[in-house]
Amino acid sequence: MRGVVVKEWTEFENLEIGEIDPPEMADNEVRIRTQAAGINFATSLRVRGQYQIKPALPHVPGNELAGVVIETGKNVTRFAPGDRVTCFVHWGAMAEEAVAPESNTYKIPDSMEFCRSIGMTSSYETTYAAFCWPQWMDVQWGETVLVHGAAGGVGISAVEIAKVLGAKVIATVGSEEKARFVRDLGADLVINYREENFREKVLDFTNGEGVEHCYDPVGGDVFLESLRCMKPEGKIMPIGFASGKVPQIPANILLIKNIRVMGFNLGVYNGQWGKDLRWKYEGVVRDGMTQLFRWFEQGRINPICAGAFPLEGFREAMRMVLSREAIGRVALVLDEEAKRLGL
Repeated sequence: MRGVVVKEWTEFENLEIGEIDPPEMADNEVRIRTQAAGINFATSLRVRGQYQIKPALPHVPGNELAGVVIETGKNVTRFAPGDRVTCFVHWGAMAEEAVAPESNTYKIPDSMEFCRSIGMTSSYETTYAAFCWPQWMDVQWGETVLVHGAAGGVGISAVEIAKVLGAKVIATVGSEEKARFVRDLGADLVINYREENFREKVLDFTNGEGVEHCYDPVGGDVFLESLRCMKPEGKIMPIGFASGKVPQIPANILLIKNIRVMGFNLGVYNGQWGKDLRWKYEGVVRDGMTQLFRWFEQGRINPICAGAFPLEGFREAMRMVLSREAIGRVALVLDEEAKRLGL
């Protein structure tokens, strides 16, 4: 089969497509004919060896994919050949076939295109857990959520889910095109941070009180300025560092305002990080995915595919990601999904 191959730690541009053996499948795994694979900023770090997890070389990059089940391990009970699924894998997504644990695999509605489903196990489930699990933000009706990077994959999921939960949303973006898009999503206040001081706008919108929640995939100076936008007893969650800068948190501000900084990584619950907790949390994660698909079918959330590229266009796809021009998620598409899109 064909796939993108990482033979050494290098820039994404230097990768090549090669012929590789199909991956071996364990008894608790399913084999999937890939229809779409997610590509994101973290992928560029992973192939350079700059991510916390470093799989053995060589390997196929990518940890989000959607496709059709073609084989199941003998211990698998939830899936059968022909099922349309999306899943999270530690690596291996950018190839014609992949294997995934049953625990990290989910059926998708017939009405959801494969290329739109790639972010469900990452962006949307991350935001769902962050906003809805009681030990994290636990966003309530009428509260205000500040969402940075609101036109990206994570940001879009945050705006949509916060509105489903009945919260007010303040969203920051970097262009007027993105601002128009996020307003259409339902954000109550949209701030172009390149033209306006978001701290001033947030405090003005909240009558000087600040926000109950801040969801930040940007990091750096944005995170530090956001601390000054928080209401006493507010919760701020760093969800990534797209700015390329990890902030050093001034503890005095936390102390003065009783602010809670809540580190959250869904990888802890799907077997990617540290102690494998996926078996303990599989039920609650699967419940969250079920709710997300229900909201999709009700028209309350709308995953966006900003760009779809054939496997051979993987470099162009990454350039779109790194340009920060994309509104939504970028996908590589293969097989029937590529044909459907004329690629």
